[in-house]
Amino acid sequence: MGLMDQVAAECARDSAGSPRPGVAGAVLEMLANQQSGGLPALVQAFHDKGLGGVVSSWVGTGQNQPITADEIRTVLTSDQIRQLAQRAGVSPDLAASTLASVLPQVVDKLTPNGTIEHTLLASGFSFLKDRFK
Repeated sequence: MGLMDQVAAECARDSAGSPRPGVAGAVLEMLANQQSGGLPALVQAFHDKGLGGVVSSWVGTGQNQPITADEIRTVLTSDQIRQLAQRAGVSPDLAASTLASVLPQVVDKLTPNGTIEHTLLASGFSFLKDRFK
């Protein structure tokens, strides 16, 4: 399984392993959104909110630290979570818990060398976007 297939698989499941294709597309859209800064801006938001060590573990090459839905709500605004939930067709609570479940693995897979590689992100998001239309 290729890198982008692994990312797609992580995005498409909720914390119980059930398929959530709407959430997958919404998460990928959030990470690829250049207007809001995409993945680099999300990583910076974690640092700004005091969770830099957590997000750095996902970007880095070591073990990924877990995150809770409440910590996701600390980093993302309620409006961001609500918008993601609407795009995914789920409740805001489910959106936050799904983000907590999938973000560590997705960010880890999108940063295979321990850094955010913009060309990899651009090509990867293009590939994944087509899979979750």
